[in-house]
Amino acid sequence: MAYYGGGGVGGMVGKCCGSCCGFVFAIGFIVLIYWAIFQPHHIRATVESATLSNLAVVSTNASSSAAAAAVSYSLAVRLGLYNPSLRVTIYYDTLDAELRFRDDAVIGPAANNTSPSVFFQRGRTGDEVKLEFEYGRPGVAVAGDVAGELEKEMKRGGPVRLELHVHARVRYVFRMFKLRQKPRIRCSLSIPVRAEGRRSGVVGGDLSSGDRCRVKY
Repeated sequence: MAYYGGGGVGGMVGKCCGSCCGFVFAIGFIVLIYWAIFQPHHIRATVESATLSNLAVVSTNASSSAAAAAVSYSLAVRLGLYNPSLRVTIYYDTLDAELRFRDDAVIGPAANNTSPSVFFQRGRTGDEVKLEFEYGRPGVAVAGDVAGELEKEMKRGGPVRLELHVHARVRYVFRMFKLRQKPRIRCSLSIPVRAEGRRSGVVGGDLSSGDRCRVKY
């Protein structure tokens, strides 16, 4: 009787080991699919062009230095998105953008219009997305020190350095496998500016081609 009892325990242990091995194998297979298909093929983003106009900094009567000025401007950016994978299709569900100065000061809470707003890419294809920011006067409130730094760059006559941040929601699809991701795209915009029209302190400029953007997941 003792012998058969031991055999029963051994059978249960064997079943548990088999279940654990199957679970580990399944997890390993999922990880393999992820690294072999999705991870090496992150989307690529490049600023194809950017047009900045009517950029101006206007002082306000606010008593607090936290909002001592406002920035008004118009900006249109053509952002190129490329799917480098051969077999994986990418579905872009949302694209939310904001414009920043010196990385931390937001001067555009969100793009007024993104075109197209929803689309998909087949393998080894690229698409262009147009992002538009339109902030006429009174403009976007900014801190006094931020306004001062921006005015310095405008008066130098050189490039104005801005940061475009795009938060996306995408779906990677490969046959029966689907993976949802939230890539963050960060693009540096160094736009040469010059005086526009007869109004003092208003500048604008064009960027024909920018550097490749950074994409983080």
